[in-house]
Amino acid sequence: MAPRKIIIDTDPGQDDAAAIMLAFASPEELDVLGLCAVAGNVPLSFTSRNLRIVCELCGRPDAKVYEGALKPLNRPQVTAEHVHGRTGLDGAELPEPAMSAQPTHAVDFIIETLMREPAGTVTICTLGPLTNLALALQKAPDIAGRIQELVMMGGGLFEGGNITPTAEFNIYVDPEAAKIVFDAGIPTVMMPLDVTHQLLTTKARVAKIAAIGTRPAQVLVEWLAFFERFDIEKYGSDGGPLHDPTVIAYLLKPELFSGRHCNVEIETQSELTVGMTVADWWGVTDRKPNATFMRNVDADGFFELLTERVSRL
Repeated sequence: MAPRKIIIDTDPGQDDAAAIMLAFASPEELDVLGLCAVAGNVPLSFTSRNLRIVCELCGRPDAKVYEGALKPLNRPQVTAEHVHGRTGLDGAELPEPAMSAQPTHAVDFIIETLMREPAGTVTICTLGPLTNLALALQKAPDIAGRIQELVMMGGGLFEGGNITPTAEFNIYVDPEAAKIVFDAGIPTVMMPLDVTHQLLTTKARVAKIAAIGTRPAQVLVEWLAFFERFDIEKYGSDGGPLHDPTVIAYLLKPELFSGRHCNVEIETQSELTVGMTVADWWGVTDRKPNATFMRNVDADGFFELLTERVSRL
């Protein structure tokens, strides 16, 4: 069976880096057509740099990196240096990337790829704000029907939010973009905080990654040590939640996750709840289901998968 064709759209981020490593470590299942940088955790200049650093760490300087949106569609830029550090990949000392970004804009790359490849054969994997995909949909609405699936990290319901009481960061940064994407009719799978908060980088789990002993594994451990400090200090937990690798893990082992197909609307107006993913989990409205909202995950199985694949790099 041919590997699944994917585009990764991301704003690295230590947990984004872990997701990219998981994808590159799984070439038999996943064919990474390109990686798109978007402003999010840190500004675009850093997310592009970080993306190329991860590619080189994984031995993939041949991978194609495209730079996308500098800012949200309509709102001031919001970043998360308080979590990820000044560069977004604080925690490990790595050389500046030698590889360059492609001259094509990420939005154009997304459109051109979806129009070139057979309809229904390319999956979009978003690990950050949905600005690039929204811009692509605005520029070429026909691409919506050509996407095999959108698998995204973002949102929350029972867990609330992590940037406001009701909003998860990726959606909050550009809620208008998220609304465009959710209204486009694309088959969508959501990895919300309800799932990712179950995936804590406990000392025992990180020790198994450290035991691999390779350079990529060592760097990932250093990244995780920096990344988790925010949640450990704030919540007193044993480790921090590993958000973005859930997107890639789902493509590799969907049986690790369970959820419900339901309607999800994006709040763009309310001062209190802007960026909230209003998921009709209990079916109390007649709104048409438009996303599979994941709620549970086999945490041990997830970390077994991540550890085994990182050992291949």
